[in-house]
Amino acid sequence: MALSITQTPALVSLAQSPIIFTVAESTPVYTSSSFQYVGELYYWTGSLTSSSSLADYTITKFPNTANVGIFDLNRIINSTLTPLAIANTSNVVYYAVDFYYQYLSGSIYVTGSHTRSSTYKALDGYGVFQEPIGQNITSSSIYWPLMTDGPATQSAFTTNKGTAGVYVGTAGGTNQPTKITYTSNLGSADYTVYTTTGTSGQIYQYPIGPAQSGFPLSTTGLTYYTTQAYSGSTALSSPILYNIDCIQKYPNVRIKCKNRYGQFDYFNFYMVSKESFQTERRTYQPQLGTWEGSTLSYQRYDTGNQAYIADSKQGLSVNSFWISEDYNDILKQLLVSDEIYWVYDEANDYVRPITIVTQNIVFKTGAVDKLIQYQFDFQYGQPYKLIM
Repeated sequence: MALSITQTPALVSLAQSPIIFTVAESTPVYTSSSFQYVGELYYWTGSLTSSSSLADYTITKFPNTANVGIFDLNRIINSTLTPLAIANTSNVVYYAVDFYYQYLSGSIYVTGSHTRSSTYKALDGYGVFQEPIGQNITSSSIYWPLMTDGPATQSAFTTNKGTAGVYVGTAGGTNQPTKITYTSNLGSADYTVYTTTGTSGQIYQYPIGPAQSGFPLSTTGLTYYTTQAYSGSTALSSPILYNIDCIQKYPNVRIKCKNRYGQFDYFNFYMVSKESFQTERRTYQPQLGTWEGSTLSYQRYDTGNQAYIADSKQGLSVNSFWISEDYNDILKQLLVSDEIYWVYDEANDYVRPITIVTQNIVFKTGAVDKLIQYQFDFQYGQPYKLIM
């Protein structure tokens, strides 16, 4: 009898999408109607060797028509990645599974020998359709290990702050990055990145805003710069170009949203923007008069229409500048993002949580529409009143 693992996830998976193990038993003991494949799941954070001796979950599967057991762990693994991306910039979990089979022989369960998987990693993120199940994450983007889908050309102001994530852990198929190289009209500079085997050291933050602490270039006379991941002298990713924009007529609204890799992309909306304020009020009719007194009377300030709930909703409407068609796919990630912030005070790095209200958008193309511009509506994640 030999139990084998015939399908495994990639070394690094995005936890919201399928995380598949398939197991098969070569000896036909699965003819018993009680036969089950069993997987004992271990997951942990911290160091690579911090796994508990006790399983966190036990999962059972009856054989399918191909006589194999297919285990999808993504819902369990994803449920462990609960911290917000803004609070945990390296939201990673290790996991492994110990597989065996069992079946009833009379009233006694017979179990087979155990086969433990390798240790894998899961990130807070999701794949997209047309990507194969189990695809190596290094194939997901031409910018990997920069944890973004671009686009290749973006805009920035010299007053912009912000960091982005670079994956510095082992991912299979590529060297680990040792630096981010910045190339600009003023020359080049490097920003060193580091890794540890712990989950908190798998993703490293590097500056993408010229005003961000640690940005390695001077902002005086800066007209453009690129960021690109390197391992020594070997380029690991395609570069991302940031063109410096002049200060515009309207105030810039800087939005940061969690992308499909669990890291933040930034957008500058520096056309017309508007804030809205909508009140919500509920009232009741109180009883007027001093009915418990010796005589009935009322006060001049008594009211027959008393508010018992009075709160508000606040909104933000923004418009993009003229942008390239390359932004279309990235804006889809904005529309489905579950963590979005308005950086309303960039100098102090103050953010306000918001949710996107826009549900439908018709994407434009250069061939049909020539000029491309979009409007997005958001709602504040915090009411006006500080009530908890």
